[in-house]
Amino acid sequence: MAKVDTSSSRPYHIVIFGASGFTGQFVVEEVARIVSEGPNGTLKWAVAGRSRQKLDKVLEQAAGALGKPELRTAVEVIVADVGEPDSLAAMCKQAVIVLNCVGPYRFWGEPVVKACVENSAHCIDICGEPQFLESMQLNYNSQAADKGVYIVGACGFDSIPADMGVLYTRDQFKGTLTAVESFLTASTGPEGGSINDGTWKSAIYGFADSGKLRSLRKKFGHKPLPVVGSKIKRRSALFYSNEVQQYAVPFMGADPSVVKRSQRFLLEEHQETPVQYGAYAGVGGVANIVKMLFAGMMFWFLVKFDFGRNLLIKFPEFFSFGFFSKDGPTRKQMEGSSFQFAFYGEGYTEGQDPSQGRPNAKIRTLVQGPEAGYVATPIAMVQAAITILNEPTALPKKGGVYTPGATFARTTLVERLNKHGIHFSVI
Repeated sequence: MAKVDTSSSRPYHIVIFGASGFTGQFVVEEVARIVSEGPNGTLKWAVAGRSRQKLDKVLEQAAGALGKPELRTAVEVIVADVGEPDSLAAMCKQAVIVLNCVGPYRFWGEPVVKACVENSAHCIDICGEPQFLESMQLNYNSQAADKGVYIVGACGFDSIPADMGVLYTRDQFKGTLTAVESFLTASTGPEGGSINDGTWKSAIYGFADSGKLRSLRKKFGHKPLPVVGSKIKRRSALFYSNEVQQYAVPFMGADPSVVKRSQRFLLEEHQETPVQYGAYAGVGGVANIVKMLFAGMMFWFLVKFDFGRNLLIKFPEFFSFGFFSKDGPTRKQMEGSSFQFAFYGEGYTEGQDPSQGRPNAKIRTLVQGPEAGYVATPIAMVQAAITILNEPTALPKKGGVYTPGATFARTTLVERLNKHGIHFSVI
């Protein structure tokens, strides 16, 4: 069972590392909102990062945004730097769970995972980089298991809505669910919207290194997951989706790889039927397609070269048609934005043999929520931590490096998310 108790030597349930970053600010505010949901109605927490001055400013901003002036003095500040292993070790020794908001994770993530494992702190991140997530599983899973530590990646918008959405769809299906397709759509209000360029940088380096991801996966030596029922059809690179009434493309984020890892765990550990998964994103009408194709061609060309990557990093707004920016969205833009995942599942009703004939039943579910990057992501990350703290007996029987689906399949995470604005429902 996971160790989740504080002590005089480990005084904090949660330490938010990278609290002064763009996303970290909103994670701080989300933790401050839900302190009564901690064990026994009290959450003990602290913020951490390189600059005490910046961390003090974050607490001041959170105090003003939430009308909680006590945050300025009541929350402990810990100075820690990814470049200083001793400072990370000191931070981890004080935390039950470290919420790691420092990215891109391919550059800054491993020292935090290493420090957490060595110092027996659980770790949650919001990484959407498959190469980092899978390399951490390869390199630290056995050590984390030995220590009874849970390292749970992809606990933000990538990939809790998708991973838990597939499990929710399976749990609501009366019979054997064998395949799911998800369609992501996002909307913005009159103020528009954008994404902070940290995500843009992660995408640049991820595409540049895609060959290394393929070689990394070979090291696991996994056999292909068994296909139960009819094999899911792969869609083309661009198609008109009747499901969302707009053009769609394959989803380029971490969701497919995270869901597949969860399905493998559930098969190997609990002998559950693996669900095939296809992930797509709606891109709108013809005008958006023209922009996307133009931006995509520039991106694919430039990402191959050092000078091209430098240009992409220096001018994110230009090369993404304003979709990514160094400033990120304003609070007004966040208020007007939302996302929706539509899940279309098929399978076999109870008593039907999945090896005989085509699927004979369908299900449709929705996961809907607020602005994805800086409202939904902090909610998902913080509720993942709260679930570990409050439901240690429902977690996997031993520590390790896990996906959200593997970690939380037997917990009440979905119910917790429903109470905080990320809604799961059957249509």
